[in-house]
Amino acid sequence: MSFKRALGPFDATMVVIGGIIGAGIFVTPYIVAQRLDTPVLVLGAWAMGGAIALAGAFSYAELGATFPKAGGQYVYLRDGLHPLAGFLYGWALLLVIESGAIAAVAITFATYALHLVGGTDEARVPLAIAAIAVLSVVNYFGVKPGSRVLNVLVVLKVAALAVLVGAAIFAGSHPGWWTESRAATQGAGSTLVAFGAAMVPILFTYGGWQNANYVGEEIENPTRNLPLALLAGTVAVVIIYVTVNVVFLRAMGLNGLAATSAPAADAARRMFGAGGDVFISSAIAVSTFGFLDLAILAPTRVYYAMAADRLFIPALATLHPRYGTPSLAIAVQSAWSCVLALTGSYEQLANYVVFADWIFFGLTVLTVLTFRRSLPLSKRPAGGFRAPGYPVVQVLFIVIAAAVVASVIGAAPGAAARGAGLIALGIPVYYWYARQHAHPERPRT
Repeated sequence: MSFKRALGPFDATMVVIGGIIGAGIFVTPYIVAQRLDTPVLVLGAWAMGGAIALAGAFSYAELGATFPKAGGQYVYLRDGLHPLAGFLYGWALLLVIESGAIAAVAITFATYALHLVGGTDEARVPLAIAAIAVLSVVNYFGVKPGSRVLNVLVVLKVAALAVLVGAAIFAGSHPGWWTESRAATQGAGSTLVAFGAAMVPILFTYGGWQNANYVGEEIENPTRNLPLALLAGTVAVVIIYVTVNVVFLRAMGLNGLAATSAPAADAARRMFGAGGDVFISSAIAVSTFGFLDLAILAPTRVYYAMAADRLFIPALATLHPRYGTPSLAIAVQSAWSCVLALTGSYEQLANYVVFADWIFFGLTVLTVLTFRRSLPLSKRPAGGFRAPGYPVVQVLFIVIAAAVVASVIGAAPGAAARGAGLIALGIPVYYWYARQHAHPERPRT
């Protein structure tokens, strides 16, 4: 059995957009506004974050076009650095990063869905688990059904943001919103330090483009379509994010945006009145449900690839004979996510490894440098994508990723240390599987 190439360029682009836009854009802008002192700086920070995300997407586009394999990022780390690096990424992904995200996003979805229908808080966890179960079944039956659901939900979430932007054109603006400023936040230090502090939540909100690489083996003509999807999807998200922040600033002003913890809801209430609360709750419910679908669809290919390398539970390398999906990997990830949702431990675990994503982002972009040396462009597939700005763009991205990790460690050293410990638990597991299933050294991809 092998994966079916069932995803076209539109499907792949929806994977990119759906993987980036979750609930963050509805909340994060107020944190950024608290850390910066003028609208120009706020919008500049979001634009800068978009440029960094695009730099990452460029590198992932080159890697994806060269190695369109199931598991994406795991494969690049395995062959570009060391199999242990790839294993630890997949270990962290299953243990906390993705499973914790699924649990947290499912709870968020349930919260807003129940708010819409007047449900009670007691129903949150059961509804969250039901959502995980339903989407797991959809993705069990094939990548195409999961992708079709995702396409509809991504279109709906983008349409909701477009309505918000469109309404802002006709709504009144906050007086002097473009020129409004305030004194630097006490203790924030220089503008440069404050700008750096604002970039951390922005970069986490921009994360997610790597999902398309996970399903590289299921994309039609991946040498062309995977880079196209990564670049088109990331550019679209940058435009959406910057525009939405203009809407928030125009509706509330800088000080108003910094003063609210629910900027999307407040902006919608100003434009639509009482109906704004229903509108934004619906938008967040749709957005989180779509993100949940993608989180179940794409990362399971990483666990499949690890098992296929005989470095993880062997049964996870099995594809369903009819649907061509890693059905057991889907079941395992979803079951663990439900456990995290039931126990409520996902919040604490997620805080422990919140920096892990950017550790692996930086290491993955590093593999662009290693592959350029070990696998010259002349030996790669014809027409493959080449990341522009090499090697400057890649080196800058790696430095920025290191800065993000350092910032998170500096802000919460205890949680970072515990997170590093959780990831390090994978080291003996890796060597146990390596010894149990020793095989001749695999040729480099």
